[in-house]
Amino acid sequence: MARVHITDLTLRDAHQSLFATRMLTADMLPMAAQLDGAGFWSLETWGGATFDSCIRFLNEDPWERIRKLKAAMPRTPMQMLLRGQNLLGYRHYADDVVEAFVELAAANGVDVFRVFDALNDVRNMQTSFKAVKKAGKHAQATISYATSPVHTLESYVALARELKQIGADSLCIKDMAGLLKPYAAYALVKALKKAVDLPIQIHSHATTGMSVATLVKAVEAGADGIDTAISSMAMGTSHSPTETMVEIFAGTEYDTGLDIKPLVEMAAYFRDVRKKYKAFESSFAGADTRILIAQVPGGMLSNLESQLKEQNALGKLDAVLEEISIVQKDFGYPPLVTPTSQIVGTQAVLNVLFGRYTQLSNESKNLLAGNYGLAPAKPNADLVKRVLKELNMPAMITCRPADLLTNELDKIEEELKQKLGVSSVAREDVLTYAMFPQVAIGFFKTRPNGPVKIEAPAAAASPVVAKSASGHFAVTVDGVEHKVSRVAEPDGSVKLSVDGQPFHIRVKQVDSKTPDDAAARVTTGTVQKVPAPMPGTIISLTGTDGDQVDKDEQICVMEALKMQMTILSTHAGRITYRIKVGDVVKAGDTIAEIA
Repeated sequence: MARVHITDLTLRDAHQSLFATRMLTADMLPMAAQLDGAGFWSLETWGGATFDSCIRFLNEDPWERIRKLKAAMPRTPMQMLLRGQNLLGYRHYADDVVEAFVELAAANGVDVFRVFDALNDVRNMQTSFKAVKKAGKHAQATISYATSPVHTLESYVALARELKQIGADSLCIKDMAGLLKPYAAYALVKALKKAVDLPIQIHSHATTGMSVATLVKAVEAGADGIDTAISSMAMGTSHSPTETMVEIFAGTEYDTGLDIKPLVEMAAYFRDVRKKYKAFESSFAGADTRILIAQVPGGMLSNLESQLKEQNALGKLDAVLEEISIVQKDFGYPPLVTPTSQIVGTQAVLNVLFGRYTQLSNESKNLLAGNYGLAPAKPNADLVKRVLKELNMPAMITCRPADLLTNELDKIEEELKQKLGVSSVAREDVLTYAMFPQVAIGFFKTRPNGPVKIEAPAAAASPVVAKSASGHFAVTVDGVEHKVSRVAEPDGSVKLSVDGQPFHIRVKQVDSKTPDDAAARVTTGTVQKVPAPMPGTIISLTGTDGDQVDKDEQICVMEALKMQMTILSTHAGRITYRIKVGDVVKAGDTIAEIA
């Protein structure tokens, strides 16, 4: 019998960390039989960002994914990552939604529920635990690991005792950013084993280069299981290679009992699959020790890159990583794991682009106000005072946040029926809509088309450009030559001819000396244009055309960087909207005009 068991992360956290959760189910199924027969304790196949990515990018039904994977791998327990009272979304849900989601996830194929709360607030895990136990499934309680003045060995031991009291079947130390050092892991596992009689699993990202050593020391201290990924889907922002760990422990008292030969065959398969997703790959391929300071989890690194690319500000990444530690302290040292990693990381992006806290996402406001639960330390008092005023709240929330929520599942179902114009909807669709209401409606419309097609990128052709003294150009692409000539250069424009076809390009000079330019007010006569500060989707309008608004009054809410941003009027006057709900806007697009 194996002394140390392994949970394989290839089908969830590995590709979430390496290429933004883009792997299609069709690329998982051909290796299902081999994965099922390898002898893993469990296979992490669901939860985390997979739900969001399926409906937002892949046009796949996440419920269909777990059903297919369970059918293809019936012998090995299917595992999911569940965000406690957040489930898979970015807000707290009422208890009836949590209970229904867990019940349905279990019915569709989930056997092991790894439950965590981003603040390590045990109150936010209670309902999930009760639902998991009711469904007869394994409830794995999670300690989200962080390093700060308030995260001590004693605090983690106290947390473990609380988690055992609410019914945990096992414990997982979730080191989402690769911060858990080998000897710290040894001490932590020893302390937890002494305090609670529960199996302990170690989850450590390879981001900082320490994960292999950390897993070894944790096992030596008594850890019962480790998380790994097949080697071709390992390292970088992912995890330690499965084959490496199997060989390290082979023939010792910690032998995993796994045969390396089929694992190597799996690695070859996923090595080819990974080529298809090159466009989504994170540039963090090796060890990045900046993360020891910034504490950004593996999956968030690629998201930060994507966010900054959208803003044409990828060169500001180092500044964002430095800003994250400041925001984390101001927000009460929350561990950086979904959704707090997104909230803190996105706020750091906003701070760097627009000035510190000149723009606060709605999620940042709610985190500071206690709507996500109790932070490990007291947040910045000035920020709390500000957001309480903006949210019109008399004081911070100190009770379990979900206690303030009334049952909402029936209301969500009726709302979905109305939006789809139908008399009945599948319970799975109701819960999908509950998680991501702005994205789900569009997905339901395109779902019959089936999953998107993702192919390995073809080798890019290098254009060959030649210029003659007369101003004529020859551009060769894929062996085809195109003749280009400059026709004229009037003020403010350039005229070109490509293969005899005229193109008129109007050039506008943009002064971008400051990061605030995208949000600068544009004036035309007495009409003030309110621009979008960044790319996003309009999710609600506060008023209607012709309304009188005051300066700095909310006029709409947009989803940007996966967070909700409140857009304020630039001055007092009558408003005319130039967008509608559902519109996708670019930075600088006019949202409204105020006269």
